[in-house]
Amino acid sequence: MNKKYLPGELALCVVLIINSLGVCLMAKSGFGISTISSVPFVFNKVFPSLSFGTWNYIFQTLLVLSLMILKKAFCFEYIFSFVVGIGFGKMIDVHDAWLAFLPNTMALNVLYFALGFLIIGFGIALANRCMLPIIPTDTFPRDMSEILNKPYKYVKTIFDLCCLTTTLVLSIGILHGLHGVGVGTVLCAFITGKTVSMFQKMLDAHVVFYRALIRPTKSEMSRHTV
Repeated sequence: MNKKYLPGELALCVVLIINSLGVCLMAKSGFGISTISSVPFVFNKVFPSLSFGTWNYIFQTLLVLSLMILKKAFCFEYIFSFVVGIGFGKMIDVHDAWLAFLPNTMALNVLYFALGFLIIGFGIALANRCMLPIIPTDTFPRDMSEILNKPYKYVKTIFDLCCLTTTLVLSIGILHGLHGVGVGTVLCAFITGKTVSMFQKMLDAHVVFYRALIRPTKSEMSRHTV
């Protein structure tokens, strides 16, 4: 089978646009936001003076710092990843603004959630394969799977469950209710890892990514098979 060759830079731009859209679609559905985004979402509810997008890149900064501590090394790739995370946060605010004008009905909310979940799953798979430093929330489980030498789908599921637990504690403990957490959030915690792995296999079968501007290192090349 002939595979298509696509530049990772283009893939990363697509990831920034579609993943932020997926997060906002799930938030609009009312069935619960994605597990990773639920943490900055609940902080936004507690401290609304900062936007949802701003809390996203604050959360991502903490993830980048955690990886540096675990690796006991300063990594330029993580700094670039942080910059990408800021772009992701800004795109969330952009999508949040125009999606506010769309109607909410039960049928549409189901559609918003389903589309958001599939978009995020595909976007994470695309990010993992693009050969470039990616959004910290995607970088963290990817690199943790390398550090722990465990399959990505298992590490991703554990990470999502940790995010879900954090959100529940903050939401119930501070806001005295469930904010951003719904049946969809719980569902995402268990199946996102498997869904991403499925999309990655599809991409591997049809597409080869390459860097158009910067030659990847050997370690970065090896991540293409995570």
